[in-house]
Amino acid sequence: MTTEPGTPTAQPADQPTAEPTGDQPTARPDGGPALIADTREDGLDAAVTAARRVIASLLGTGDTADADLRRVAGTLHALADHLDSHAPPLKERLVAMWAGEGVNRHDPVTGPENAIAPPLLLSGNDDGSVAATVTLGLPYQGPPGYVHGGISALLLDHTLGVANHWGGPSGMTAELTLRYHRPTPLFEPLTVTGRQTSVEGRKIRTVGTIEAGGEVCVSAEGLFIAVQPARPR
Repeated sequence: MTTEPGTPTAQPADQPTAEPTGDQPTARPDGGPALIADTREDGLDAAVTAARRVIASLLGTGDTADADLRRVAGTLHALADHLDSHAPPLKERLVAMWAGEGVNRHDPVTGPENAIAPPLLLSGNDDGSVAATVTLGLPYQGPPGYVHGGISALLLDHTLGVANHWGGPSGMTAELTLRYHRPTPLFEPLTVTGRQTSVEGRKIRTVGTIEAGGEVCVSAEGLFIAVQPARPR
């Protein structure tokens, strides 16, 4: 980091990018469900966007004396102390997170309130599938220059779940089978898709892929069970 902590600068090219397509959650033309929460320009969403930049910038900077990382660490700890001093009790926060019937804002894939989410901005298609395009940077690296396999699994598990919400009944993951066809590149647009294929009683089957440059990098098959966990109260 070569500027004062908190000073706005141009976003680095290797930072995760996923531009929103609108201000409201994506809903089906026939009045179907929203898939992602809207991203607000202020409040917690804005702070999380800044935190996402910090994570990427720390990885991009590395352990260099020129960045005065001791001072950066002090600033970050001070910010965390400030936030902790205003945080409600954990149980109260959990209840607030799950209040209401809309899409949640805190999941680690699409959530605008979660700094580790890229975020993946999924939209629904008329054929019942869902899709998003995202570019992942250094925070998601596994092998040199490629996405960590666990991150690919996370993105696909969530995308398959959203595809269920969009295309038919939804449930919880019972099995997730992945096939890694080729390394998934960082710093390149990735297309993530999901589609529900069958429903038999409580069993829901869904498939999805991550593609780069028109080639499949990872494919997934999921078995979901139509059950929903109780929300915190």
